[in-house]
Amino acid sequence: MKLQPPIQLSAFFFTIIFVCFAGFLSAQRAREYTSTNNRAIRAFEEAISRYNMRDIDSAEESFQNAIRFDPDFIEAYIVMGEMFQSAQRFEDAMQAYLQAIRIDKDFYPSVFYQYSESALAIGNYEEAHKKIKIFLEYEQMPENVRQRGEDLLQKSEFGIEAMANPVPFEPINLGLAINSEHDEYAPTLTADEQTLIFTRKKPREDKNFIHLGREYEDFYVSYRLNGEWTPAVNLGPPINTQYNEGAQSISADGMHLYFTACNRPDGMGSCDIYYARRIGDGWSRPVNLGPPVNTSSWDSQPSISPDGRTLYFVSNRAGNFGRMDIWMSVRGNDGKWSEPLNLGPVINTRGREMSPFIHPDNRTLFFASDGHTGMGGMDLFYTTRGEDGKWQKPVNLGYPINTYADEISLVVGASGKEAYFASEQPGGEGGSDLYFFELYEEARPQMVTYMKGYVFDAITNQRLRAAFELIDLESEEMLVQSFSSEVNGEFLIPIPVRRNLALNVWREGYLFFSENFAFDDLRTGVDPHIYDVPLQPIREGESVVLRNVFFQFDSHELLSESIVELRRLYNFLEQNPNIKIEISGHTDSMGSYSYNKTLSENRALSVYNFLVEQGIEKTRLSYAGYADTKPVATNETEEGRAKNRRTEFSIISGN
Repeated sequence: MKLQPPIQLSAFFFTIIFVCFAGFLSAQRAREYTSTNNRAIRAFEEAISRYNMRDIDSAEESFQNAIRFDPDFIEAYIVMGEMFQSAQRFEDAMQAYLQAIRIDKDFYPSVFYQYSESALAIGNYEEAHKKIKIFLEYEQMPENVRQRGEDLLQKSEFGIEAMANPVPFEPINLGLAINSEHDEYAPTLTADEQTLIFTRKKPREDKNFIHLGREYEDFYVSYRLNGEWTPAVNLGPPINTQYNEGAQSISADGMHLYFTACNRPDGMGSCDIYYARRIGDGWSRPVNLGPPVNTSSWDSQPSISPDGRTLYFVSNRAGNFGRMDIWMSVRGNDGKWSEPLNLGPVINTRGREMSPFIHPDNRTLFFASDGHTGMGGMDLFYTTRGEDGKWQKPVNLGYPINTYADEISLVVGASGKEAYFASEQPGGEGGSDLYFFELYEEARPQMVTYMKGYVFDAITNQRLRAAFELIDLESEEMLVQSFSSEVNGEFLIPIPVRRNLALNVWREGYLFFSENFAFDDLRTGVDPHIYDVPLQPIREGESVVLRNVFFQFDSHELLSESIVELRRLYNFLEQNPNIKIEISGHTDSMGSYSYNKTLSENRALSVYNFLVEQGIEKTRLSYAGYADTKPVATNETEEGRAKNRRTEFSIISGN
């Protein structure tokens, strides 16, 4: 959502002068004003009194009277400038500060800082740069004040440079199917970029809940059909209530929704993070995530990683580096969330870091900040996680994506090409609208395609709810961990391209399913990778090809990429302690039978030894090498021979 620029009252002058005003009003004047005109002084003090009561119009009139009675009344110009700045009348504030500088530039050096703040707030970077340089030439000032001046200098220089070198940016309004006369913001997408959920703020019509605020926030959903977004509809109960729901994150497969709700009876703080699971065409009743994710502080703006295990969110809890920080919590195998960790000083500053979005590549994090060097307000940044697991220095997305105002709540589609954000661009439908644009290449995350299908019983064809996981075989990184739908067995998995991946699917009472693949092409929402998964019930004689068990060429030595699959086999045996299996090795027809017999047997033995070393009893295991006597494909082609070179396990006994 594009908010008004945040105002930090400079208040150096207020801090010093207001105490004196209070003393003066009690007939104990602590200092003399620069003006000796009693009418000007009375008007000035009247202006201060009215401003303290937030009567801006009357205060301005009194300030103008004070200046009319004494055109060189420098305090009147400075405090009037402070008032204009707090009211976000930045051009008026700049004019008042200029008058104070004209009268005596050394009377109050901080007026140069305040002028620069106001100039930056309206994108006048040249003026901000000129005045903040003068401010920093003064030698006697507290170190924290000088640091604030240095920060403002960097922002003005960044703004000048960014405007001189704009990035490609052509935002397109999503149209009346999505946008309305009300505010729309906080978009979130599924991995196939076919489901869009966003927040809409509307006036509250039900007077029974007016005590909750004159406006309320609800979720709306739209689906992309034939390249067009359908008219957005209210997500409805039990997600939407009479309270405010906003700042949501839908999982990559569209099955899990994390969102923010405020001031609910079951809340722990002002705002908490809630969770709901998709059930058919509806949603489960939301539950408060509770501690340690939620606290008595403000906890909001969740973003769930594509593997479903890491939750990024914003909080103002103890341990922050600044006003708002980004935190993360990891869900363990027991389903419990870990004690949250602050993302650290590379990401978080003494300002505000908000609206995190972790891309489906699970390595690129987009967020908004007014603490990192930017254009002046909240700017959009991205950072990538290195191979060492550490976040790299954030990069500003540049102008004109970022401006002097606030840019918040950006998401990027799985392809890395299209970005969606909220803005009050001229010519919109009203208030804040949702837009999309093509993200320039340097800022794109790693491409992610996706695969969709359903899980079914191989005997009865009944659709099944089953657990699945997608793993990078080289790094053993868990990329996705979720379930297929309990209603229709459907699943959707985001898949990084050009990586060697393992897909494992399992359900109690069935043999687990194993597949190995790597995708080089990026599919669109209307052309996904389709892969339906049959699960075989556990029965004697049934077998599973271990497609992710690999050996050195012409050897029985296991490659490290095999560990993921072998652990899955170990877990299967642990979960089914009455089952006995035979591990079998198979080759193609190349080479002599005796050679292939020995090689296939030794490869089966390598798997056998791994399981025994992990603690599986030898009495439950046997192994055999069948050379090329049990082909599953032709040996006349390389593709066929590759299928014949395999390792399997078969159920010998047990159910």
